[in-house]
Amino acid sequence: MNENEAMELAKCVYSDLCDVIKARGWKYNEIEEHLAVSFGLVGDDLPMDFLIIVDAERSLIRMMSGIPFTVPEDKRAELAIATCHATNMLADGSFDFDIVKGLIAFRLTASFKESRIGRDLFDYMIDCSATIVDEFNDKFLALAKGYTSLDDFLSGK
Repeated sequence: MNENEAMELAKCVYSDLCDVIKARGWKYNEIEEHLAVSFGLVGDDLPMDFLIIVDAERSLIRMMSGIPFTVPEDKRAELAIATCHATNMLADGSFDFDIVKGLIAFRLTASFKESRIGRDLFDYMIDCSATIVDEFNDKFLALAKGYTSLDDFLSGK
């Protein structure tokens, strides 16, 4: 597949993504020049912001959500362990932790290399990501603020 064909496929995938989000009736921002969409959701506790990028160059759909707080320096080693532990428990996706900046993000990707994907994949990515972020964001915050211990986090208390 040449570069022009790859870009046309990416634009079709992006159009499908926008259609899926429109069908949900959500407010969202299209960033068409980057084939990206951003939106926010309300979970059980903390707000969740998501960005989905259709990466034409790598034929990837990249979904990301930054956890909305900065981990204090004295808690970063514990949060590094916690994010690794949380990622190890997941069937799909991963948490990334920038230990220098104290930032945590969730990431989920899917390939559309030389194929038109079904819209159900977007539903899966959105629902899966929202569920995972909502499950862990408050647990990470409790650990970062010292409301829970690393041992309790690791044991699921």
